[in-house]
Amino acid sequence: MAKKILVLEGDGVGKEVIKSAIKILEFIREKLKLKIELEYDYIGGECIDRFGVAIKEETIKKAKKYGIVLLGAVGGYKWEKSKVKPEEGLLKLRKEMGVYANIRPIHSFFNRNIDIVFVRELTGGIYFGKPRKRWIKNNRTFVIDTLKYSDKEIERVVRVAFEIARNRKKFLVSVDKANVLESSRLWREIVNKISEEYKDVKVEHHLVDSFAMNLILKPEYFDVVVTENLFGDILTDEAAVLVGSLGLLPSASLAFKKEKVIGLYEPIHGSAPDIAGKNIANPIGAILSVALMFKYSLKRDDIYELIYQAVQKTLEKGYKTFDLDKNNYLQTDKFTDKIIENMNVN
Repeated sequence: MAKKILVLEGDGVGKEVIKSAIKILEFIREKLKLKIELEYDYIGGECIDRFGVAIKEETIKKAKKYGIVLLGAVGGYKWEKSKVKPEEGLLKLRKEMGVYANIRPIHSFFNRNIDIVFVRELTGGIYFGKPRKRWIKNNRTFVIDTLKYSDKEIERVVRVAFEIARNRKKFLVSVDKANVLESSRLWREIVNKISEEYKDVKVEHHLVDSFAMNLILKPEYFDVVVTENLFGDILTDEAAVLVGSLGLLPSASLAFKKEKVIGLYEPIHGSAPDIAGKNIANPIGAILSVALMFKYSLKRDDIYELIYQAVQKTLEKGYKTFDLDKNNYLQTDKFTDKIIENMNVN
């Protein structure tokens, strides 16, 4: 039976980079005779324009049924004042799919000493907590956002991080703000509790502010990092400095259910409306998201390695995208073709 993948291109450069990712996927599918079927749908701003919502309920149902989603990016200037925000579709998709563990590899193709895996909690915390509101009283404006976690939400993502650490260098750093936030104190307690089950993994606790500094000063020190939703969002964008561009970084948002892995795969960059339609977006983050899809959802580590090695070889030969070298670069589609040329598919 063929595996079905739901493709949501989204907005802006999301469409361009997903086109490149699908080109890689279809090349591999043809060469290796893989049984994979693709189905396209809408999310974000274009979905708002067409249907008045950031994501349709039937799209959510398909995502949950297939369990594998490849996504581009959402948002743009056009919808800044829209009552319905494109990002609402992405947050709803993550929540409905239940993909609580966001895996973000920070791997430098230019410095072999930088190879970090971030594990970010994705479906809890301040992005989802309620109440969330704004109100006016006595001519003053007030706002409230709620940071809420349960012990279960923390435990399940921390276990994912420990498992990844156990299979790498057996070193896990947990990032929190336990000197101020009650949620972080619970986070640290749970990490310590679960560490008793992973005696072979060394654990360190770092406060988020000092970690943010050390991530830049000594990135080679870190291997696997686990943290909550907001911190993980900010820190992984910061980490893009270490590898050269946001456009290089993929992500896999996962939920582990017995033998099945539910996966939402997307580059970590945004829709970049300023360069959308110019054929200069970096497709590597999207292409490597396909690699992660093969690794986790399709259980094909060999294809994961194949794609990574092709990207590595392409960059080593001196080919660059616009964000890496504005004076000497290949356009998005041409760079994708070079990756295919450097792919050794038997």
